[in-house]
Amino acid sequence: MKDAHPARAPIRFGAFELEPESGELRKQGLKVRLQEQPFQILQILLEHPGKVVTREELQQRIWSSDTFVDFDHGVYNAIKKLREALGDSAETPRYIETLSRRGYRFIAPVNEIVSEPHSPPPTANLARDSIAVLPFLNLSADAENEFFADGITEEIINALAQIEQLHVVARSSAFSFKGKHLDLRIIGEQLNVRTILEGSVRRAGNQLRITAQLVNVTDGYHLWSERYDREMKDVFAIQDEIARSIAERLKLTLEGDRAEHLVKAGTRDLEAYQLYLKGRALLYRRGGAIPHAVQCFDRAVKLDPDYALAWAGLADSYTTLGYYGLVAPDACMPKGMEAARRAVALGPSLAEAHNALAMACLMGTWDKAEAEREFLRALELNPKYIQARDWYALFYLQFSEGRLAEGVAQAKLALESDPLSSYTHAIYGLTCAIAGKYAEAVQISRRAVELDSESFLARMILQGVLQSAGRFEEGVAVGEMALAMSGRHSWAMALLAVTFADWGKPADADAVYAEMLARACRQYVSAALLALAASAAGRQDEAIRHAREALEIRDPGCQPYFSRHQAFSARLYAYPRFRELLSEMGFE
Repeated sequence: MKDAHPARAPIRFGAFELEPESGELRKQGLKVRLQEQPFQILQILLEHPGKVVTREELQQRIWSSDTFVDFDHGVYNAIKKLREALGDSAETPRYIETLSRRGYRFIAPVNEIVSEPHSPPPTANLARDSIAVLPFLNLSADAENEFFADGITEEIINALAQIEQLHVVARSSAFSFKGKHLDLRIIGEQLNVRTILEGSVRRAGNQLRITAQLVNVTDGYHLWSERYDREMKDVFAIQDEIARSIAERLKLTLEGDRAEHLVKAGTRDLEAYQLYLKGRALLYRRGGAIPHAVQCFDRAVKLDPDYALAWAGLADSYTTLGYYGLVAPDACMPKGMEAARRAVALGPSLAEAHNALAMACLMGTWDKAEAEREFLRALELNPKYIQARDWYALFYLQFSEGRLAEGVAQAKLALESDPLSSYTHAIYGLTCAIAGKYAEAVQISRRAVELDSESFLARMILQGVLQSAGRFEEGVAVGEMALAMSGRHSWAMALLAVTFADWGKPADADAVYAEMLARACRQYVSAALLALAASAAGRQDEAIRHAREALEIRDPGCQPYFSRHQAFSARLYAYPRFRELLSEMGFE
């Protein structure tokens, strides 16, 4: 790219104005402090709005050949400081987009403020191309095909997300409009996108009909539409054709491997593929749906033992079974680790596989070093992978390592990537509470419940956040509702016992603990949660006994509920014998 002469007139973008003559950046008239190198980078990017400025060009123009500094470190810090000044994010950029190993691009509309009457009129750069893929309608007679239609939608979202120039709304935010018949302009405004893809799926035996239409949000104009009448074996080709047609219609360029395939079939076995889609949908539901997800993934890998994504789903299902306290650790955690390692061996470039291994290491074998490596590898492979970022933020950074501010920052990135997701709101709210940001935690957690009023997880997290904020009466009311919605899940029961204890109602806490003990006589109940509830009931000896059992069997619940950074464990840590036990068992 040839150097352009810097425009001497002020340049406006968003709420900011850059004044090249004075070397100042202002926001709504107020000066923004910005060091020299970040300012120079901003000025260069504004000279070429909408175009890629290579790293080499930045090095030539800002870091001269006789400057003895680490260029990579220097440009990284300068871009980071620039984004901080603009309130921008690398994951969901409004101003500066990173193109891996290439450079940077300024993506917001830019206007030159013209002062001379005969100057050419200002030109505005078009906003970044963006799209939301709404859940495709299931028009099949069999309701079971709802999983298939949702899976097709998610596969198209994943395919489009590989196009660097295109901002794609994450799955949970797009699926928040499932079953809601709203004007597309309203949906576009809420999701902040220019275009929306909607469609339908009809399946009858081996025959498949998929319709898709791309709509301009501003005027409702259909930019593109197509109907595909094919056989089931062509499902992957159809998904790829839809994604390519959208890229072509929006005049986006596909580069490298993506020029050949956006959708890569993980299996050739269509039955295994359908089981995988159903298992993934069930796993999203959590709770009592997890065992059914295990069954689907297990059947999928038996049909195709080389199906890496299905192995990753199986690993996540087993690990989730464990930390939800639904089955004993020895019945699920070794299977989760085996499936995770199989997934990574078969699909070393899959973020899902590395994330599954990270969680299996953290919750199963308690290998924190490997867990961190695998989380970071997953996020390197797919920075937009919400599950990896939220698990990394909450379970590793906060519960395990006590890096509370970093956990909040990572969970906030996930929320920004998926802004209408109840799950990302709930996890961000919890990370805020753990970090002591109670007002924000309560506000965000309430929003999580608003976004999905049927989510017991959202209500249970709100209960915990209210308890942490000292709002015990409200916490108990929300906790009772979470109990009812979850079928009296042991998580919700233990947290309710702690909330009762903090509220000064030991008899109520003891009653909850007694109910958990009675249940433990009939079915598995997490020993870590029993220890937590016993401490709330003031039964120190029993709390220590349960804690020892939890540590001996490597209960995954030890990671969140025995964390010294978790407010719920304060009573346990008040017991000298508990602290001695942790030291004796090597739990840090």
